[in-house]
Amino acid sequence: MTTTDERVETTIGHWIAGAEITTGRTQPVHDPATGEVIARLVLGDAGTVDEAVRAAAAAQEAWGRTSLARRTEVMFRFRELVVRHEDEVAEIISREHGKTVADARGEIARGRESVEFATALNQASKGEFSADASTGVDVHSLRQPLGVVAGITPFNFPVMVPMWMHPIAVAAGNAFILKPSERDPSASNLVARLYREAGLPDGVFQVVHGGRETVDAILDHPGIAAVSFVGSTAVARHVHTRGTTNGKRVQALGGANNHAVVMPDADIDGAAAQIAAGAFGSAGERCMAVPVAVAVGSSVEPLLEALAREARAITVGPGSDPATDMGPVITAEARDRVVDWTTEALEGGARAVVDGRGVTVPGHEGGYFVGPTVLADVAPTMRAYCEEVFGPLLVVMTAATLDEALELVNSSPYGNGAAIFTSSGEHARQFTREVQAGMVGVNVPIPTPVGYYSFGGWKDSLLGDHHAHGPEAVRFYTRAKVVTTRWPHRDAVSDASMSFPTHR
Repeated sequence: MTTTDERVETTIGHWIAGAEITTGRTQPVHDPATGEVIARLVLGDAGTVDEAVRAAAAAQEAWGRTSLARRTEVMFRFRELVVRHEDEVAEIISREHGKTVADARGEIARGRESVEFATALNQASKGEFSADASTGVDVHSLRQPLGVVAGITPFNFPVMVPMWMHPIAVAAGNAFILKPSERDPSASNLVARLYREAGLPDGVFQVVHGGRETVDAILDHPGIAAVSFVGSTAVARHVHTRGTTNGKRVQALGGANNHAVVMPDADIDGAAAQIAAGAFGSAGERCMAVPVAVAVGSSVEPLLEALAREARAITVGPGSDPATDMGPVITAEARDRVVDWTTEALEGGARAVVDGRGVTVPGHEGGYFVGPTVLADVAPTMRAYCEEVFGPLLVVMTAATLDEALELVNSSPYGNGAAIFTSSGEHARQFTREVQAGMVGVNVPIPTPVGYYSFGGWKDSLLGDHHAHGPEAVRFYTRAKVVTTRWPHRDAVSDASMSFPTHR
């Protein structure tokens, strides 16, 4: 008989060739709200990756020849299954990541935009045609799948970020191998089951779990043509260097330190509410979070007061509680990083407008909680400002003018996103043209593009030539072919020439 104090740990295995493989060495998966072990994750190695690649290559050969109509039909069914299972997926995300269930539903909805884009891939993948480029000669172009491709994705969006990749890759005729984060892996396996239910042939979508050993095996395997990655800049550099050295096409999205500039003519209370949501939503663990606000001119004190009100009103608790606004961070190490960087800044002369260190949640004392924190008077050299904190820590910097604010924003080595809050079209236009970032918001704190545009940053936030999802993803997961055709009349005299041909 099982008592209420006993917990049955589940084993999360790889998904290869339509079956879950649960043998091999494992590591624990924790609930960030309690710190307790809730599952054991099977870890892969080079042999696991090779098994997945062989199954993928066998499946892709037929899938790549499958009609676009059939491929998009599968994507339509997959999209409906994602809608039907949204609550189940959201609860899995919340349990393993720590974000609120409502936030997890939002992540799923944004990921579904890429699935919806993939259902229309017959439009997005159309080629070109030129009749009579030369006498009796036509030229047309087409795009074909690469073969077997892979995605290596982070913990912060266990459904949305992979959906930037696999729906488009699969719809384009590739087989896809997903290596999700070890911290919240279960959602990926459920997605694999939904693909199978939608009618996707076994082997076209697979999941291989593990850490660096699995990542390096993916980057080294000669049967994988392309790798898409989202994570820290340090790991992005490793992925890009090793992958391209091995002849792969690689897109590697790195870190961020997004700034939101607040002009004196902005709606200060509205800007503060939006910035607080961007800074503290999902405990700040978003690549498009807003860890830095730049108050321009006379907006400084009103903005600090408004941000303090917003931060103090946030309810911290487990993501499963409907009353919770902000859940825990993903690990104890992530919590300690926020606390340490806050302490370091305060000891260096910064001022705590709101101090979230030491927050406790009754009944969840073992959880990885840290409260919303707002700092002012931070030096640009402090880690709380110049490094990616990936936690609920908001730094408020100051600038005398918009030009000075732009100089501060553009001095960052990162260029993922940036925002401005203003009622002036002139200020907005200057900012959008001069800021060095790949995604820009005007009175929008997190300018993550919709699924039919592409997502990507500048500078150290992106290594490689292609952005993620949308039209850029179609180009990344396919390669171009140009065909020149002539059908001469059977009685025509050959006009072949040893000279280089001209188009006449």
